[in-house]
Amino acid sequence: MGLKALGTALPPAFKDRMREQLGDEYGAFIESYGQSSLRALRLNPLKMEKKELIDLFSQNKGLAPFFHLENIPWEETGFYYGSEDEPGRSPYHDAGVYYIQEPSAMLPVNLLMSGSSQGEEGLRILDLCAAPGGKSTQIAARMNGKGLLICNEVIPARCRILSENIERMAVRNAIVLNEEPDRLSERFEEYFDRILVDAPCSGEGMFRKNEAAVSEWSEEIVKLCAERQQEILKAADRMLKYGGTLVYSTCTFSKAENEETTEIFLKEHPEYRLKEQIRLMPHRIKGEGHFAAKLIKGEGDPSELSLRGKKGRASLSPEDVRDFFQFADENLVSVEDSVGITKKDPMGKALIRFGDNLYLAPGECPELTGLKVLRPGLQLGTSRKGHFIPSHALALSLKPGDFRRSVMLPVYTEGSGEGDLRIKEYLKGMTFPFEGENGWYLICADGFSAGFGKLSGNVMKNHYPKGLRRQ
Repeated sequence: MGLKALGTALPPAFKDRMREQLGDEYGAFIESYGQSSLRALRLNPLKMEKKELIDLFSQNKGLAPFFHLENIPWEETGFYYGSEDEPGRSPYHDAGVYYIQEPSAMLPVNLLMSGSSQGEEGLRILDLCAAPGGKSTQIAARMNGKGLLICNEVIPARCRILSENIERMAVRNAIVLNEEPDRLSERFEEYFDRILVDAPCSGEGMFRKNEAAVSEWSEEIVKLCAERQQEILKAADRMLKYGGTLVYSTCTFSKAENEETTEIFLKEHPEYRLKEQIRLMPHRIKGEGHFAAKLIKGEGDPSELSLRGKKGRASLSPEDVRDFFQFADENLVSVEDSVGITKKDPMGKALIRFGDNLYLAPGECPELTGLKVLRPGLQLGTSRKGHFIPSHALALSLKPGDFRRSVMLPVYTEGSGEGDLRIKEYLKGMTFPFEGENGWYLICADGFSAGFGKLSGNVMKNHYPKGLRRQ
């Protein structure tokens, strides 16, 4: 269906409601359906210092010939990209240098992370409806590896995609769960400093981007979504500390799912106050439809309140982590600087095992027994017959200076869009010739880690995961 035809194909009941809702602006709103949706990406400061990264991608600098970018007003690291650009095909995407994200969807996290004396690091944060991971990885970038981020998604298939994006974007301090909100609220009473509820909704704001949402829309769907949203918010309330921040967001225009949902919640929970409420409309801004409301629960500093129900985890023995530290001594410049632990610490509670897999848990990792856990932190690797095989997640989380041996493969060169073909071959799972000391290497797309390789006899063996290899 063409864009112009889309405006006339919108459900009549939807158009009637929007005409009443917008008044004189209705004509401009309908005309916006004749325009193409905008494309955007958000840079990942977990891969490089934020200022350096922004400078690298800014107009007339660094990569400007290969990416035609324009700043997004409400997100410092967000950029619109040109219709001629294909950032999803660049090795930078595989290396987690950026996340391709609808521009309006970048707003709620800025509301969540702004305006606190605590700052943005060292918090306990929950993204309750997190898949596919755009907002979770945006939160993680602001947390800068400090504190605890729990990313939850109730649908298993979407939860796997969420987990993959957490890995790709080099997030170390996140736990990925696959649970119902009510079940989580039983385990995490008054636990979190901040909670994002990017609620399932009727998707009206995405009609221009996703035409399938038009045919699936109905007034009954709007009603069902609004009812479900109230239940999710009640669960979120049970998990938020006094003094904490709750941001509720949707990608719909319906007042029943937006302002009315917020009003009902505030009436039923008088300890909350509405701090801010924003609508993004496609005829007013360069983006799709989005709604966000920032709610504050009571008064006080959440960091001064006690954590309820936290249980400790059992320590690992020196034997449990011997193979990892042997690998670290041989390959990491400094395990303390690179991973944030020492040989004395594991015997504390930083490292946990799930079967043969070793994970670096977030600093305040809670007891996870009985929960559906897809990712209990940063996967460091797997133990196999006394040898430690480093994980792809570890590679992506490292910077080139963290590893003793690395290979820099240029992605772009001046005067052309082509760089070293070996980076494309590597992402396809191919080996390539290389001279050097045998052993593990960090393979980098320019200065960004992309995965591991292992040199043997002048052949760089490929350790890029088979499920991620480009066709």
